[in-house]
Amino acid sequence: MSPYQLVYEKACHLPVELEHRAYWTTEFLNFDAKVAGKKRLLQLNELEEFRQAAYDNAKIYKERTKKWHDKKISSRVFEPGQKVLLFNSKLKLFPGKLKSRWTGPFVVTNISPYGRIELQNKHFDKRFTMNG
Repeated sequence: MSPYQLVYEKACHLPVELEHRAYWTTEFLNFDAKVAGKKRLLQLNELEEFRQAAYDNAKIYKERTKKWHDKKISSRVFEPGQKVLLFNSKLKLFPGKLKSRWTGPFVVTNISPYGRIELQNKHFDKRFTMNG
């Protein structure tokens, strides 16, 4: 293990340019290209192991984060004939001074088993589908 990894318990990745200079310095001081080359191959293999460990840790972190996020999502049950409001996410980025981000009311006319909801505008009799 490298000293950095012993202290901080994670791998330290130097930029390739610095690693390249370090390799040439080692080769210059040792004057033995074969030993320096073997050592460099071992370092590259160790670096690949560090990268794989970082990839595995990132994967575990993403799985835990997704599990936590999915736990916080509340499920909503819609029924035909129910009145709902529709959230306009475009106004979330550029809100008007007194504009409401909610439009409606709309009447739920049809529900699919996978969360697709068909809405009907009360005033214009226009139907469209939304994700529940």
